[in-house]
Amino acid sequence: MRIRLAEVRRIAMPLKRPWRTAYGQDAAIHSVLVRLNSDGVDGWGEACPLYAPTYSPESAVSVYETCREFFLPRVVGREIGTASELMDSLSVYRGNPFAKAAVESAWWALDSRLRGVPLYEALGGSASKVICGEDFGIEESIDDLLELVECAVERRAPRIKLKVKHQWDVEVLRAVRSAFPRAVLHVDCNACYDLHNDWCILKEFERFELAMIEQPLADTDIVEHAKLQSRIRTPICLDESIKSPRDFRIALEIGACCAVNVKPGRVGGLHQALQIHDMARRAGVTAWVGGMLESSIGASICASLATLPGFTYPADIFPTGKFYTRDAGGVEVRVDAGYVLDLKGLWPVASDPNIECIDEMTVAKTVLMPSACCNDGDRSAED
Repeated sequence: MRIRLAEVRRIAMPLKRPWRTAYGQDAAIHSVLVRLNSDGVDGWGEACPLYAPTYSPESAVSVYETCREFFLPRVVGREIGTASELMDSLSVYRGNPFAKAAVESAWWALDSRLRGVPLYEALGGSASKVICGEDFGIEESIDDLLELVECAVERRAPRIKLKVKHQWDVEVLRAVRSAFPRAVLHVDCNACYDLHNDWCILKEFERFELAMIEQPLADTDIVEHAKLQSRIRTPICLDESIKSPRDFRIALEIGACCAVNVKPGRVGGLHQALQIHDMARRAGVTAWVGGMLESSIGASICASLATLPGFTYPADIFPTGKFYTRDAGGVEVRVDAGYVLDLKGLWPVASDPNIECIDEMTVAKTVLMPSACCNDGDRSAED
């Protein structure tokens, strides 16, 4: 397909209440949308690195600027037949996986629409439904958290993830496990612990029969995760440390994890995510699809990926009403009483995103058209 037009937007989606993790607090989720057009057909992609460079070195601002200044000029006006070709065209640029994923996921959405197949089928999935889990951030009190977990247990959530950090960890787990002894629980540490200074806390996690401990150590580390995994029986799940298939290959070789959270934005797009899925499946490692509180555009992309057979642990994809009063894509993400998400009503399977909703939440926007004199594109409009 030839990319006739490219557009990038930075949007801000106000949350119903602040989302608290070990990184801090967000009152709104900042995300980047990319639209690619070929012969009158649009493909929308999304990457959601958050407002500040806390989860990763990228931020919504840096992803927006990198896409408009470097990535999209290399794409617009060009014939791109495969995701591999697209990634090759961007390979001259180091890192920036969220920015690459924003462009690459838009290409996948566009390609699937031009071919007339659902995105999940284009990726290799065979079903339009995904099992999701329940997640809880750092609450005002343990009692508040227990009320939320009780509702999830009553609804028979297939698994419950708890965000933890220093001073909100062992005591919290003790209370939750005592109240819900049979619930499937795992903790997400968001890289806040140190193997040497926090060994007693990490060892204490063993008492609570967790399904996994997600990203306990530094986001740049793989080696010390291997040391930790060798000392405890609870599976270690890597998230922030896995930024590419190469990272995951190394993690497998040294025994750094027994599980992996695959986020398309963090690993550089769907093409890379598929490689990690295949590697995990061959190695017998638990794999699952994570989320970054994306709009319905990004959520549908993550859900499409989660339909692949190697993703066996419930995904982190949430109903719109849990976090937002109104979704930026204008489509409500619904998860039924059985924690099942049906993709049939979501982009790019069904309706287009609602441009009016996107416009309301747009902070910045650039449109690029092919240049008459070169293949690198010109910015034709900027807000």
